[in-house]
Amino acid sequence: MSEVFRQVGTPTPGGIVCTADHASNHVPADIPLGIPERLLHEHIAVDIGTAAIAEILSYNHGIPAHIAAVSRLVCDLNREENAPGLVPEASDGHAIPGNVGADREERLNRFHRPYHEALAEWLAASEPALILSLHSFTPRLETSDAARPWEVGVLYNTDDRAARIAIPLLAAEGLNVGDNLPYSGRDLNYTMNRHAEGEGRASLGIELRQDLVATPADHARYAAILADIAQRVASALA
Repeated sequence: MSEVFRQVGTPTPGGIVCTADHASNHVPADIPLGIPERLLHEHIAVDIGTAAIAEILSYNHGIPAHIAAVSRLVCDLNREENAPGLVPEASDGHAIPGNVGADREERLNRFHRPYHEALAEWLAASEPALILSLHSFTPRLETSDAARPWEVGVLYNTDDRAARIAIPLLAAEGLNVGDNLPYSGRDLNYTMNRHAEGEGRASLGIELRQDLVATPADHARYAAILADIAQRVASALA
């Protein structure tokens, strides 16, 4: 048992797997962040909906998942080790006083490195045909007036093979699809840069708008859509 991640389901060689870097809002008792409890249920602490969708993908659709078990406010697992936001002192206008002066190396050794070492071993053992990277985004940042109308975003860095296939398929589902939006995978893509592009593996980066994945019915709907799209992408890439 790890405090950093959990793995649901067993990968099979040549199959599809899911990663969910920001799926938890858990904060260990020995790391007081000094923020109101309500913020732990907002987008700054957790990618709303992703844990439930990742579990449904594994249990109902045969897509095993590597799921984060600690909040991004403790250690952002989808950031480079030297990234300023790895241990955020503020997020979307909210100060995180407990992180000011935090021991970054201790957070790296306790959370970031074990998460990625385990993921690397998990992927090496299964060599999947496709990695589905699952995240969710807030409809509107508190520090910005800009609306985020997309219902789903497809992110990528330099390898856009899966994205080019998935975007029209998602649009055919009637979804408003962001092409490298609401932000660019060229800027924020550490996990897939390391474990997919860095290892020659295909990946599909998905961002779901959080107000659309708030209920169990929403979770089931989007898990079914993503499972179908991922299978079709993997087949097209084969």
